Amino acid sequence: MPHIAVVGSGPSGVYTAQGLVGQDRVPDIRVDVLDRLPCPYGLVRYGVAPDHEKIKSLQTNLRSILEDERVRFLGGVEIGASLPPAKLLELYDAVVYCVGAAADRRLGVPGEDLPGSWSATDFVAWYSAHPDAVDGGFVRGVRTAVAIGVGNVSVDVTRMLARGATELLPTDMPRAALDTLAASEVRDVHMVGRRGPSQARFTTKELRELGGLPDTQVLVDERELTLDAAYIDPSGLPAAQRRNVEVLRGWAAEPPRGTRRRIHLRFYLRPVEVLAGGDGRVAGVRFERTRPDGHGGVAGTGDFEEVGAELVLRSVGYRGVPLEGLPFDESGGTVPHEAGRVLRGARVAPGEYVAGWIKRGPTGVIGTNRPCAKETVTSLLDDLDDLDDAATLVRDGADDGPARDPLAGLVAAGARPVRWDGWRAIERAEAELGRGLGRGSVKIPDWEGLLSAARGS
Repeated sequence: MPHIAVVGSGPSGVYTAQGLVGQDRVPDIRVDVLDRLPCPYGLVRYGVAPDHEKIKSLQTNLRSILEDERVRFLGGVEIGASLPPAKLLELYDAVVYCVGAAADRRLGVPGEDLPGSWSATDFVAWYSAHPDAVDGGFVRGVRTAVAIGVGNVSVDVTRMLARGATELLPTDMPRAALDTLAASEVRDVHMVGRRGPSQARFTTKELRELGGLPDTQVLVDERELTLDAAYIDPSGLPAAQRRNVEVLRGWAAEPPRGTRRRIHLRFYLRPVEVLAGGDGRVAGVRFERTRPDGHGGVAGTGDFEEVGAELVLRSVGYRGVPLEGLPFDESGGTVPHEAGRVLRGARVAPGEYVAGWIKRGPTGVIGTNRPCAKETVTSLLDDLDDLDDAATLVRDGADDGPARDPLAGLVAAGARPVRWDGWRAIERAEAELGRGLGRGSVKIPDWEGLLSAARGS
C-alpha cells in the first residue's frame, strides 16, 4: 500500500490527492495532505476576497476530497530544518510538493519600502485572517490609495477599499479588519497599469463588480484608452478582452456623478518612485507615461505624473520561494522539474514531485491546477514500480508486516499535527464566534486562537 505525502492543501494539493486516490492503476494508495497551517484550502481560504462567496464555495468540493477515507489531512506540519525533504522521503514512498508561490513580486523602484507601501498580498492576508498577517494600519488616515497592477488581485483590493460596512458585514472577515474598513475614510482609489486596457489581466466579471459598488463611480480617461489600438478596434481581440473593452467604453461615456467614492482606472503609466512626505511615510507615486512599442510591450515617453496617496499596494504578481532541501530556479521562482518529477541538477530525484504554482509559476486560474496535477500524478504512478524497489520506508516487525504509519515519524520530528477533527473544531469555533457577533461564521485570525480551537477537539 503506497503511502504518498502531498505538501500543501490548496487546490493543487487537493487535486493531486484526488488524482492519486481516484485512479485504478495502483490500488490501495493512501495520501497524507500536509500543510504548515492548521486550516486547509490554501488561497481559497486565505486569498479569495471575503465577498466572493461563489468562489469560496469551492471549499465544499475540496472538503469532499479531504474527507475521503484514503486521504488524511495533517495541518500544522512545517517542512524545514526539523523536517526536511530528505526526512519526508524516509517516511513516505513519494512526496509531491504543492506549496504555491507565497511571495509577491517587487516593483524595484525607490521608496518601495516606505511606511504605507505594501504588497497586495499583505493586505489580502490581513482582511482574510491569515495567522501570519500583521495589522499594518493599512487604511488609517488614508483618503487616497494607489493599487499598482491591473489583474484580479488588484481589482479585489480596490473593491475592498471601496466597500462599505453594510456589504462586508455578512462575510467571514475577522472583526478587527471589518471594524477598520468600516471606519475607513478612503475616497479615491487609483488602479494603475503600465500597459493598455486590452492587455489587462482582470476578468470581465471582476471588472464589472467595480461598477456595482454603492455610492461609487468608476472613472476612466478615454485619452488613455485610445492609446491602445485594440481599444479603438477590438474586433481582433479574444472574447474576454473584447468584453473588458466594452465595459471600459461604457464607463468612459458616463459623466461624473458626485459619488462618495471614486475608482480611477489608469493605463499606460509605470511607477518610477514611491514618494515620501514630510513624516517619512508614503505621500504618492511618481509615474512615467508609456506608449505601445509596436511589439506588444511599452516604451517610456519621458513624461511624468505624480498621484498623491497615503497608501500604495503593489499587485504585480506572485513568486515562489525556496523550500529548504529542494532545488530552486531563482529566475522563474519554481522548482526545476520534468513532467512534475523534481530535477536535482540534470537528474530526476527519485520520489520527489511538484504540482501547482511551484511547478509552473503563478499562472492560470484555480481550474488550471487540475491538468497540472494530473500530469504529475501520471509521472508518479509510472515511477511507482521503481520506487517500490528502492523504497526507504521503514517497516516494523516482520518483513510481511504493515508499513509503519508516517505520522509517528512526523511527531518524532517535532510536529504536532492538526488532524481533520481539529480542523472541524476550528470551523465550529468560528461559527460560534460569528453567532456571538450577530454574524455568520467569522474567521479566527491568530495562531493561538486557531490552535486552541483545534486542540479543544
